[in-house]
Amino acid sequence: MPSHDETSPVAPRAGSVRRPPPARTRSTGGGGRGSGRPAAGGGRARTTAARSGGTPPRPPGSRPAGAAAGAKPRGSGTKGSAAKAGGPKGTARSKKQKRRRRLKIAGGLMAGMLVLLGVFVGVVYASTEVPSPDSITTAQTTVIYYSDGTTEMARLGDENRTNVALDQIAEPAQNAVLAAENRSFYSDPGISVPAIIRATWNNLTGGATQGGSTITQQYVKNAILQNSEQTFSRKFQELFLSIKLDNNYTKQQILENYLNTIYYGRGAYGIEAAANTYFGVSAAQLTAQQGAVLAVLIRSPSRYDPEVSPEDAQDRWGRVLDAMVEEGWLTSQERAASVYPAVLPKAGSSLGIPTDYKGLIVNRVLAEMEGKHGYDEQQVRAGGLRITTTVDPGMQNAAVTAVAEVMDGEPEGLREAIVAVDPRTGAVKAYYGGDVGAGEGAIDYARAQRQPGSSVKPYVLAAALEQGISVTARRDGSSPQEFPDRDAPVRNSGGASCGSCTLQEAITRSLNTTFYGLAYEVGPDKVADVARRASGLPDVWEEGSPLLLGVPTLANPETGTIGSSIGIGEYEMRTIDQAHGFATFAAGGVERDPYFVAKVADNAGAVLLEYAGDPGEQVIDADVANDVTYALKDVASYSRRALDGGREVASKTGTQGLNAEENSDAWMVGYTPSLSTAVWMGNDNPNDPIRNAREQIIYGSGLPGAIWQEFMNTVLAGTPEEELPSEPLIEGDTGEGVPEPEPEPEPEPDVPATTAPTPSTVPSPAPNPDPNPNPNPDPNPNPDPNPNPNPNPNPNPNPDPDPDAPQEGVPGLPEEDGDG
Repeated sequence: MPSHDETSPVAPRAGSVRRPPPARTRSTGGGGRGSGRPAAGGGRARTTAARSGGTPPRPPGSRPAGAAAGAKPRGSGTKGSAAKAGGPKGTARSKKQKRRRRLKIAGGLMAGMLVLLGVFVGVVYASTEVPSPDSITTAQTTVIYYSDGTTEMARLGDENRTNVALDQIAEPAQNAVLAAENRSFYSDPGISVPAIIRATWNNLTGGATQGGSTITQQYVKNAILQNSEQTFSRKFQELFLSIKLDNNYTKQQILENYLNTIYYGRGAYGIEAAANTYFGVSAAQLTAQQGAVLAVLIRSPSRYDPEVSPEDAQDRWGRVLDAMVEEGWLTSQERAASVYPAVLPKAGSSLGIPTDYKGLIVNRVLAEMEGKHGYDEQQVRAGGLRITTTVDPGMQNAAVTAVAEVMDGEPEGLREAIVAVDPRTGAVKAYYGGDVGAGEGAIDYARAQRQPGSSVKPYVLAAALEQGISVTARRDGSSPQEFPDRDAPVRNSGGASCGSCTLQEAITRSLNTTFYGLAYEVGPDKVADVARRASGLPDVWEEGSPLLLGVPTLANPETGTIGSSIGIGEYEMRTIDQAHGFATFAAGGVERDPYFVAKVADNAGAVLLEYAGDPGEQVIDADVANDVTYALKDVASYSRRALDGGREVASKTGTQGLNAEENSDAWMVGYTPSLSTAVWMGNDNPNDPIRNAREQIIYGSGLPGAIWQEFMNTVLAGTPEEELPSEPLIEGDTGEGVPEPEPEPEPEPDVPATTAPTPSTVPSPAPNPDPNPNPNPDPNPNPDPNPNPNPNPNPNPNPDPDPDAPQEGVPGLPEEDGDG
């Protein structure tokens, strides 16, 4: 650039002679304006012109050719005049200089940007957090098993997934996946550079988006990023994660987690679920041919499903096998012998709570896992747990079969429940609350609150025993009877009556008058206390019918008070409660909570929880429990529900009357030392009557008794017989007993002897002692409007039971045991 002096507007005088300055030198002296400095067009200009190939230098003091007189010399004037004076060539020179300056600036900026980009990439790479493959949680299927630990009951979870270790995946199946998806997996750096470049270019130019090509990139996308977005930014993130994952973890870790993450179609996530879904085997059992079928599905599960597109699936399957041969993972001979394997047909989703009877069991398992063992819902439903229940598959099948066989042809509106508990542990061995499953609006009848009728009488007897009233004590069992706390008289079912019966006789014959009076005598609250202790019922209802929530258990739901009606079963209980309560008697008075969960393990088999039941609590004196069991020994045979081979069993029937002519609920509950089983039958609406297919009234010893008998015979067959108490242990009577009946006088010698039967401890059905029967009979006379074609015109009102005769609705049969 010219100095300030070089642009001075002062011009030299005409004709003056100036001494030329030394060539190629510049004055460095001081002085005023122009002192010691060359004039415009002096040496510097000439040198520049000579170097640039311009015209030779002109003599000192001369003007350029064609210059007008008085024109300003070169170098004078404003900035930029030199370029103008130079003409077109000066302009070109200036442009080149500007271009060079711009290139230098651009190069500097580019270098700076690259440096900054490198720093940014380094910082981002260093700060990128790569989660450990082991720390990446994937929702896994929880499997619930029966007590054998192998028979599946249900699979829970939003995704059908079971993670397995790499050594639990057949190596041919691993190689098939590598052949289909990433042959260079064990040698690449975790990314495919060509794929990255292709994806970047397509994203920049608006072309088709590209997905990750290596197994590591696919794993990053599916397990870490967990989205299907295929943009430049996501690809950039995927690149860093893939490289860092490959650097930080072994190929085996990455492959294992990839195989447990990938979706194979038909709801199967991971190779274990896929092996089971498509071939019914575990991943460890897969062949190379089966593994190739699964490997084909990874690219597009819907397109290559063998059932949807068999030709496409088999074509790609063949190419995968060919790739395995090329990589040395399959021999040519094995390839030639390969046949496309049989694939299981598509099935509906097996995930979720079953919609049949098993669903009700699963509901109890879930409630127990969360309420008793502290697992939350997410852990249970998606934690990949292996839950072994207490439910025995054979016993459960026996329960379902007994219901199906006995109820075949019976009204569809009838409902049934059956619960079997091991008194020694509390383990629930069978549970049937209906076949409608756990869907919306489903009812678990094993937990339905219904009136137990006469099946509650063992608790009344236990309360009496606790007060020193033995099973041999006598009470009035005549019918009807009136009591101070009840407006209507109490009647026995079927017109039965006994003026002086032992409590054992009364409970065998299920005399309502005796047990209403006994509850009144010992105190209704004492009966409720025994029943709660034995059955584990809380003081108030905490679940179930909205009408009962917050109401005291075993009490009048309207008033919350406990009356003597508890003695004939007018207050609600559940089937599970009765199985529980009777199990306490079976265990000698030791109460144990029923439970469903025996063991919990993770999907690798590590045991997280084992539970064998609590040790129990002695809630009823052992002598009392002994005598209750002793008193119940003959009920089954009396009701014609004796077990095969005369096996000893303690039991009690129960029937709840709806009104003077109908029943609403019917029960049969019984136990051996190793099994307590309760059966209930009723309708959805407790105000609807229960009748069988022949329109006969149903009693406890009828259809419920048949189900109970069938179940117990089946599950106890082949097991050792267990003895029940042979004698009572509590003697005496501290209560308001009645004397024994007077013996009838001996007949005169000339009159043929007709000795009346002496009442035994457990009589067969006794004749009606009332010589003047009530003209308004018991509310349970024969309800059958269509009697047998040839009925006896003069039937015995209390006939001996016929083992082959129908057991419902025949007047006088002893098993017609309660209208409440």
